[in-house]
Amino acid sequence: MAAEILARFPAGGPRGSWPAEQKADELRKAGQPAEVVMDLESDRFLVVAGQQ
Repeated sequence: MAAEILARFPAGGPRGSWPAEQKADELRKAGQPAEVVMDLESDRFLVVAGQQ
């Protein structure tokens, strides 16, 4: 089963910037399980629905 993608971020962000991790943290604080994975094919970080 494919994971539900909640957000996508390019891998080449500014140095010291972690927008995918920040988004996942924001979602977790709001009660939505979320984790960050790397999609090598598209060179993007994906925020996906986490396991409960």
